[in-house]
Amino acid sequence: MSERDGASPAPDANEPLGDLFANLPEPTQQHPTADYSAPVPGSRRAAREAARRGDGAAETTPAAAPDAVDPVGAPVPAAEPVTSAAEPVRPTAEEVRIASARREPAPVATPTAEAVQGEASIGGGLDALFVAPDDDRALAKAPKKRRRGCLIALLIILVIVGGIAAAGAWAMNTYGEQINDVMGWGEPKDYEDGQASGEAFVTIKDGDTGRPVSTALYEAGVTKTEDVFYDYLIEENIAVTFYPGVYRLQEKMTAAAALEALRNEDNKLENTVSVSEGGTIESSLAAMAESLGLPVEDFEAAVADPAAYGVDAPSLEGWLFPAVYTFDPEVTATQVIQRMVDRTREALAEAGVPDTDAERILTIASIIQREGRTADFAKVSRVIENRLDIDMKLQMDSTAQYGYGSLHEGVVSSSAEALEDDNDWNTYVRTGLPVTPIASPSFAAIDAAMHPEDGPWLYFVTIDLSTGETQFSETYEEHQAGIEKWREWCRANPDAGC
Repeated sequence: MSERDGASPAPDANEPLGDLFANLPEPTQQHPTADYSAPVPGSRRAAREAARRGDGAAETTPAAAPDAVDPVGAPVPAAEPVTSAAEPVRPTAEEVRIASARREPAPVATPTAEAVQGEASIGGGLDALFVAPDDDRALAKAPKKRRRGCLIALLIILVIVGGIAAAGAWAMNTYGEQINDVMGWGEPKDYEDGQASGEAFVTIKDGDTGRPVSTALYEAGVTKTEDVFYDYLIEENIAVTFYPGVYRLQEKMTAAAALEALRNEDNKLENTVSVSEGGTIESSLAAMAESLGLPVEDFEAAVADPAAYGVDAPSLEGWLFPAVYTFDPEVTATQVIQRMVDRTREALAEAGVPDTDAERILTIASIIQREGRTADFAKVSRVIENRLDIDMKLQMDSTAQYGYGSLHEGVVSSSAEALEDDNDWNTYVRTGLPVTPIASPSFAAIDAAMHPEDGPWLYFVTIDLSTGETQFSETYEEHQAGIEKWREWCRANPDAGC
């Protein structure tokens, strides 16, 4: 500590410094008595005293008072700064505490003149350290430039990543199925072992081969996809003969397990027949006769007279409810048909269909069954009702195919001959409903015919035959766009039977 900062007014005789003062000669000239209790101006103590009196922040480089004297009576020269030229005077803890109590900004270090000159001599390199609090723009210049560079780099990275993501999305949308097959990423086409449960009935018709059997297994809920059973036969090079009849299998079976079950005679049901959803009388009678061991002519005679079953209609088409039936060995063809008609009446009553409207509802339901998938039944029903309300031709391919006799050809689109043939079922030629139902509708189709979904649609087209995805449209322009989607799908799947 500097001597000027001492607080004692007289030296202590017991210390060496006191001995030195004691041996000094008496002064010959009288000097004014100095006030040694007061702090020397410019000292840290002076700054603290000023802070206590509330005089403001302490000065750092004041000049000595003209009349100040040192302890030996010599005039005091101008007070030197306490700090070095390179170091600013820093506020004391007491100054910070006082400023905090007054809720004033804490005192900050003030650079000396020599420090400022030194900073200027090196080209302003220390400007960022001693910039005034108000002038924060100088501090922001360099960081802003760095932030701008980082932002540009980030944007470039985002553009690159976005481009890669867009390209990947396009590739997956266009070639997703092929990529999944090659890479093994796609959903498995077959169920896993151990998933089989429940009960399912599969009808195999006379002359059925691998592909129609594969479809029948899928529709019955036995296999996971429509082609997995057929693909399994091809890949394993398995030659198999399928015998007609109704087989009891399980749901969610693997293709290999389904084949083994079909080869097991114990799974073939005796005296059991089935009518498939969307099936017709023509497609069902032969299988009934073979399963029950009865002449097909007996069944043809049994369906010839609808009035015998209380049905007021030109035909029993649509009245043979799709289900699996088991009969006693002595059953007759007429008893079989009666059982099926009775089951249809039960379904009509359950859906709330009046007896007087039964034929009309069954006709609409049969078109719904042939034209849509179960999830879309109520929408298809609304399209039919909307067209009927404005006397617009239904133009349903299924009706044209039925009237022409090609409903069982297994194709989606109709031939030009079928569309132009003038018969009582062709809704491309005639306005209104066909003269009779065109197939056996399920309960879901009957219920949809009775309770159509609200909507303005006049058109619909299945744009993906593998999933059954269907587009419903209100305008003809929208419908044409949907047809083009269907054509694109058919071009990409030439073996789908479009």
